[in-house]
Amino acid sequence: MPSHVHAHFESWSLPALVTLAVFLAAFVYARGWFRLRKASPNLISLWQLSAFMSGLFSLWIALGSPLAALDHHLLWIHMLEHILLMTVAPPLILLGAPVLVFLHGLPQRFVRPASSLFLWPPMQRLGRILTHPVLCWLAAMVALLGWHVPAVFALPLRSHSWHQVEYACFFVTGLLFWWPVVQPWPSVARWSRWCIPLYLFLATLPCDALSAFLAFCDRVVYSSYLATPRLFDISPLQDQQCAGALMWTCATFIYLVPAVVITVQILSSDGVLPTQQGKPPCTESPGRSFGADVEVV
Repeated sequence: MPSHVHAHFESWSLPALVTLAVFLAAFVYARGWFRLRKASPNLISLWQLSAFMSGLFSLWIALGSPLAALDHHLLWIHMLEHILLMTVAPPLILLGAPVLVFLHGLPQRFVRPASSLFLWPPMQRLGRILTHPVLCWLAAMVALLGWHVPAVFALPLRSHSWHQVEYACFFVTGLLFWWPVVQPWPSVARWSRWCIPLYLFLATLPCDALSAFLAFCDRVVYSSYLATPRLFDISPLQDQQCAGALMWTCATFIYLVPAVVITVQILSSDGVLPTQQGKPPCTESPGRSFGADVEVV
């Protein structure tokens, strides 16, 4: 490893706040998961625990790992962060049925107000609006394209606060985007399941357009990377081309896999199970989601 790269990694320090938040989320989830498994061994699977923990780890890699410290120097690292925050961590976390498990992992003094909040009519209306597939799709695509406008893209590179806003925006819109796909408890299907592969295919179009522009453009789009020290033997234009190719490949593959899985689920004999609604938390049996069925004690 070149000395200047080694020095850069040596200057990295563990981000205490991010690491603590990820650790607490993992602890509460594991506590709820073991409680659910004790109540009924077939209630929630081991692979869902693995999916959630993998999602948390992906989130930490994007926000707090030594790799994240390189995003001001290499565009492809910055793009990798975006992929982890929008298309890797959110679906893995949602596959773990986090709302259900957290309700069993948190102390009861927190669960009771949360249960009442779920049943509050204004909150239910807000939830229906926020999880509508059209809004979820638009929010994710606007965030993706908006943060890649050169003038907006430069803000997080100049300001730590704007960087945190960008991280939060990508992660939250990623959760919204994947919510209609995964349909974790207590979601209710708003569209026919056949619409979801189309939903995913349409999401590839803005990603493909942006990634193709970055990969084939003959100039450096983000001038901030012209002035940064080069940590590896790669030019700013080559760095941009790598970022575009990375986004193109990853986005296409990540959207294709669930589209195929959902199509197979629909065509299989067990198809789509009906989703019940109108029952309070912890007493409702959630519907079929991308991945597995989860029941509630």
